[in-house]
Amino acid sequence: MKHNRQKVFEYKKELVEVFSKLSGNKEFIDIFLKDILTPNEFETLALRWQIVKKLNKGEDHRSIVGDLGLGMSTVTRGSRMLRNKNGGFNVMLKKFGK
Repeated sequence: MKHNRQKVFEYKKELVEVFSKLSGNKEFIDIFLKDILTPNEFETLALRWQIVKKLNKGEDHRSIVGDLGLGMSTVTRGSRMLRNKNGGFNVMLKKFGK
């Protein structure tokens, strides 16, 4: 069954709004993420953030693959997204001084 693209676009906007309201409340963010994501999805998000931090520190791809036990394509995707200087990864890295 295909999703209605316009509805999915609106659903994404709503989810961003939900996250913006959680901002600053670690307890609520934690319980919300645990409810909305499967344990595997939560783990995947946590690992992707580690990829970005390690790449930003200058660690090489193979080292990250070995350290985190991930595939090279996952690390490469993180690297590609990190190249966007105005992207979300770089904004978050600057915000948190990583």
